[in-house]
Amino acid sequence: MTRIYHGLSRLDRFTKACIDGHALNDRMAKAVLPQFFGRLAPANPLQWSSDNADLVVIFETLVGGMKNTNTVAGPADAGMTFFGQFVDHDVTFDATSAIGTAADPRGIRNIRTPNLDLDCVYGDGPEASPHLYETVDGHEGFLLFGREESPLDLARNCKYTALIGDPRNDENIFISQLQGIFICSHNILLNEVISGTALGQTVKSKAMEGTEADVWSSQTLPPMNDFEVVRRFLRLHYQFITMTDFLPQMVVPEIVDACMGTGPFGAEAALMPVEFSGAAYRFGHATAQEAYSLTVGGPKQGFFDKPGFEARGPQHDVAMTAFFGPDAQKARPVGTTVTGALFDLPFVNHGFTMPDGTAVTLPQARQLPLRNILRDRFALQIVNGQRLAGLLGFDPLPVPQELADHHIVKTPLWFYALQEADAAGGKLDKVGGTVVASVLSRLLECDPASYVHIDGFQPLPDFATMANMAQFVENHRDDLPQREALWCGPEPDS
Repeated sequence: MTRIYHGLSRLDRFTKACIDGHALNDRMAKAVLPQFFGRLAPANPLQWSSDNADLVVIFETLVGGMKNTNTVAGPADAGMTFFGQFVDHDVTFDATSAIGTAADPRGIRNIRTPNLDLDCVYGDGPEASPHLYETVDGHEGFLLFGREESPLDLARNCKYTALIGDPRNDENIFISQLQGIFICSHNILLNEVISGTALGQTVKSKAMEGTEADVWSSQTLPPMNDFEVVRRFLRLHYQFITMTDFLPQMVVPEIVDACMGTGPFGAEAALMPVEFSGAAYRFGHATAQEAYSLTVGGPKQGFFDKPGFEARGPQHDVAMTAFFGPDAQKARPVGTTVTGALFDLPFVNHGFTMPDGTAVTLPQARQLPLRNILRDRFALQIVNGQRLAGLLGFDPLPVPQELADHHIVKTPLWFYALQEADAAGGKLDKVGGTVVASVLSRLLECDPASYVHIDGFQPLPDFATMANMAQFVENHRDDLPQREALWCGPEPDS
């Protein structure tokens, strides 16, 4: 097995960080588990003297002006929209709070480990998440992938529920296949390591970089097995891609550079703040297009034409070259326009009620931009954009006219970050970019096993960018000797 305590390779470090006071969720709190959310700035309570139903309508008017069904090419590859979603699912999962309920972030448990550690792929490892794994010819640690009738779909149980580390990575056909890229990368590389090929030896050498300084000795009983080697290799490269490929496509590079290391919020800032998870990082919603070609030059398919959370046939397989690299489609620029598909979420079936009894109708509840603002103002009470700009030393932007007309003098942080991006060529800037880049950078700084603690780390070229990694997988996954042994799903109808 993995020789890791039930696969929870970071839990001991989380606990020690809390004891030592290095991973606080609130500047005034002590020894709070970093698996809980926190704040970067004081809460911003809702102040509205009229009926809350009127405020909901005002916010609905604001976001209504964002709706745009045109295809607009921004600076980022189309696949980066879904890579950003994948990263979000790797570091955050709030399974308890609701939009219409006020919540103290310090009491909201983060179900995901706040590390860029691919727990959305690996779960808790073969010991604690055995339903994700298979032993083939005596070799442990292969991830289940594919089904007989659809070899590139995710492995599924008898109800066609995906067997993956985070169920949200099956919510649309694009992120599900990005999940597949990481699963296939693991399986291909594990076979190379087991077989002792030149590539396998390189993977092992890369995985061992930086391990002399207490990376393995405090977590694992030596010797490392092949599964652990491949997992560490992929973690390092995934972290590198996040910081050097994804962020520069979505955030103004000067902001990224300024946030490396401790960052502007300091060493005692919340490890997973609601300003990130509930506002600024939701910028990705603005980058989704109305429709995509599944293959280079192929016909377009609407964002929700094929529902998620169900089996996928080969006709919905995606060529990743259409989403990453020189032939890729482009994401919509980060800014104050949002595709029309996100104003009618098909999986939302009910309205909801605010704490004071204000009803939010089903048509309103299906508008993702409106949900973002209502979550901020009514549930999480996140600091507004102008206030955070002042704390960071930036000149604040004016309030949108749709709000100013109703004497609202501050802008919800999510919308504020998108306003900044409009003026920055379709990338997050100042406030929004600082929150996003500094939080991701700090996750790596606080993780002694991350690539930033390896002097002179140089990635393997095939795994230095998402485009290269996707191409590597598409070149090699069909030749994996264990391929059919990893298929898992209901028997096809006879």
